[in-house]
Amino acid sequence: MKTARERFWSRVDKAGPIPLVRGVTGRCWVWTGVPNRAGYGRFSIARRTFLAHRWAYEQSRGEIPSGLELDHLCRRRECVRPDHLEAVTHAENVRRGNAGIHHAAKTHCKNGHPFDEVNTRRTPRQRVCLPCARARSAAYEARRREAQAA
Repeated sequence: MKTARERFWSRVDKAGPIPLVRGVTGRCWVWTGVPNRAGYGRFSIARRTFLAHRWAYEQSRGEIPSGLELDHLCRRRECVRPDHLEAVTHAENVRRGNAGIHHAAKTHCKNGHPFDEVNTRRTPRQRVCLPCARARSAAYEARRREAQAA
């Protein structure tokens, strides 16, 4: 019977693609087993499921420090190569990723108001459409007045 380590590495293709990211050396080690819905590899030991990249990192580098998560430097979720993984804060992982690109490219809010200097309030995390914010506030006040009158 194979050990967990043997079963794990039998599902890894070490001849994976070359990362397109500068500074990341060596081919990706691609998980060929079952992925989860988000595209990360899954690996089970004794009825307990682990994310494959986390398991690989912990087997080679030790426990992931508390409060940190793994960032795929190669930008491939299916990669389990430990030197393509770095323990970082969630904020740093998001900053490095593509999470905000879609929203940053928007030029108008969902109601069609332009994101410009007049219509937009910027916070550290988002852009707020001022006409929409005023409409939400007015609707809230109307509901509040109606509830007090009843």
